[in-house]
Amino acid sequence: MTAHVPVKDDFLLSALLSRQRAAFLRDAHPSAAQRRSDLLKLKRALLARRPRFEAAISKDFGYRSAYETRIMEIIPIIQAINYLRRNVRKWMRPERRRVSLHFLPGRASVIYQPVGVVGIVAPWNYPLSLAVMPLLSAIAAGNRVIIKPSELTPATSDLLKAMLRDIFSEDQVAVVTGGPELGAAFSRLPFDHLVFTGSTNVGRMVLKEAAENLVPVTLELGGKSPTVIGPDADIPTAAASVAYGKLANAGQTCIAPDYVLIHEKDAAAFVASYGETATTFYPGGADDQNYTSIASARHYARQRTLLEDAEKKGARIIGCGKDGASGGHKLAPAIVLNVTDDMMLMREEIFGPILPIVTYRSLDDAISYINRRPRPLALYYFGSSGEDRQKILTRTISGNVTVNDTLMHYVQNALPFGGIGMSGMGAYHGIEGFKSLSHAKGVFEQSRWNLGGLLRPPFNRATDWVIRYLLR
Repeated sequence: MTAHVPVKDDFLLSALLSRQRAAFLRDAHPSAAQRRSDLLKLKRALLARRPRFEAAISKDFGYRSAYETRIMEIIPIIQAINYLRRNVRKWMRPERRRVSLHFLPGRASVIYQPVGVVGIVAPWNYPLSLAVMPLLSAIAAGNRVIIKPSELTPATSDLLKAMLRDIFSEDQVAVVTGGPELGAAFSRLPFDHLVFTGSTNVGRMVLKEAAENLVPVTLELGGKSPTVIGPDADIPTAAASVAYGKLANAGQTCIAPDYVLIHEKDAAAFVASYGETATTFYPGGADDQNYTSIASARHYARQRTLLEDAEKKGARIIGCGKDGASGGHKLAPAIVLNVTDDMMLMREEIFGPILPIVTYRSLDDAISYINRRPRPLALYYFGSSGEDRQKILTRTISGNVTVNDTLMHYVQNALPFGGIGMSGMGAYHGIEGFKSLSHAKGVFEQSRWNLGGLLRPPFNRATDWVIRYLLR
């Protein structure tokens, strides 16, 4: 029976894709007014259902504070919608481009066309925003969309599906739900563009499936995002920012600080400040009403394994509060000292509230440490030295960077968001999202009178003059 599931999925998904593609061909270039209206409908629908989404996400996670869902998911979506609505009309205008002298008075421009039907594969850690953010870019660019949310957050996925069904026809925006078999069938579809957010291992498989149909792919993956604490950084301020970025959503954030690189003279002060901040943020420890649960038993067991493996290999673990006493999968924040490269938590993305501390003797050593590893999705630097900041920015390669804070580059709507190398490819958000999901069509309009005719037979002395001019 199971062997036939992918075949069934392929058939149903192909039929849905065909309906959306036919609808796209009937109305291939929605106006700016239509796109702005669609974005506004989505905003209003989301705000009307905000308490229901907060409850659904908390149910899927085992527990997540409504405040955290508002701050980490709903507010970024609303602000992105507002930004796109303000700018989409301007982005849709043809861009004039320079024309070389010998082609004047011809005119050149670039027009941005919708690509067609966009597929979105969303993860479980931010099940609302990481499904809706690429949807916003796709709508702004004028596309049709099919979303495949994570099967690990069924309550949120069902609510998202119901909301989008209420405000969009299925041939414009659709949601399909199911497990890994459906996900594999989804990745095989001949979309006009595919956006995937998730792990590097699954991203690799998605890219392979998409390659069969030459589907362009935006991959938002992850990796071990480092935080460099410069020698002149304000330690309490840095510790508070790192604690916020690391412990929001209990560390289940693709751009969370994965580990800290700090000068050996400052390590003890940072550990003390981080512990104090964690206790201030979450005075109830892992059972605090604002602290999120690890999303599943499997992910909770993995966090435990990372700690046990590190301890066996000589690490010192400092807990910041007690683990959850009320059952579930609440894991208290932890700092890990004396880490080595053979520990699992230094070889894998942590994706939880565990923070390894790595010391350095010079900033060059820290930069070298980062550059010996796969390129991360995010990088953070704390310090006041302009020279040191420039070193970090120019001598490391990562997705995005936040200086003197964490996470905040994600909510800058005018910045692109994307990884590089093992942390992903392509980018979206803002104008980059609009352009990623558009086809930039170059157009040249020849004038009636032009010099181009002198380069066609029969050749003469005027041809020689034009050739000499062009070969200058």
